[in-house]
Amino acid sequence: MRRLASVEGGKGPAAGPTDNGEEPPESRLWHVTLSVSGDPAPPADVRRALEQLAHDHPFLLTSRYAADHAEIRYWEEALDLRDAAAVALRLWGEHRRTAQLPPWEIVGLEVIGRETYHQRIAEGHGPAPASPVGVHPF
Repeated sequence: MRRLASVEGGKGPAAGPTDNGEEPPESRLWHVTLSVSGDPAPPADVRRALEQLAHDHPFLLTSRYAADHAEIRYWEEALDLRDAAAVALRLWGEHRRTAQLPPWEIVGLEVIGRETYHQRIAEGHGPAPASPVGVHPF
């Protein structure tokens, strides 16, 4: 099971030295925005599926949806951007069946570091902090 450090916290859980005596690389927090789109589906079904996904994976901050597209925002703990992006690109497909998500394709992905996210917010750029948390229509 994946652990997620506090968004306001440090760089993830501390770990001891590796077998070769070196300190292992520390995880970082990445803000992920995943956009999906496809043929229209009943909005109530889309909402229910996103709520199920959030229930199965409580790391999801917020989801917005319409009949033919959705956006999911969350924090991912990973060693680097490549790892965070790989997890994000698998999220929709791996949970399509269990959460009964629509058969939509990923049409957008943004992964940014925590510092960049907070800098954008401070400068008035980018999305507002995810509030209220949960699943909401566009």
